Amino acid sequence: MYELTILSHFSAAHRLRCLHGRCENLHGHNWKIEVSVSSRRLGKEGIILDFGILKHEVSEVLESLDHQYLNDLSYFSRREPSSETIAKYIFDKVKVKLKRHPVTVKRVTAWESEGACATYSET
Repeated sequence: MYELTILSHFSAAHRLRCLHGRCENLHGHNWKIEVSVSSRRLGKEGIILDFGILKHEVSEVLESLDHQYLNDLSYFSRREPSSETIAKYIFDKVKVKLKRHPVTVKRVTAWESEGACATYSET
């Protein structure tokens, strides 16, 4: 199995409505996002997917989150905008964008700080 991983970033504010404590207050993060895709085969070019394509598709997804108050976005109106939920949101959106390419989205990790992250995968 071959695997590609790219890193990207976005900045946004949120508040976690169901937590009791500091994270219930409005605050923001500079999220670092890791997106990994995999494939059993290399294409004729010797790669599974051009890094540029993966970066472009992920960038388009992250544009919808960048410099937003996540609680105001429709996806998060009934979901907590936690790192876990953000990772799943990005996973689902990237999966749709890469549907025409011969890769599988393996996992998405959302780092909210240098020492804390959440990962979503379907395995």
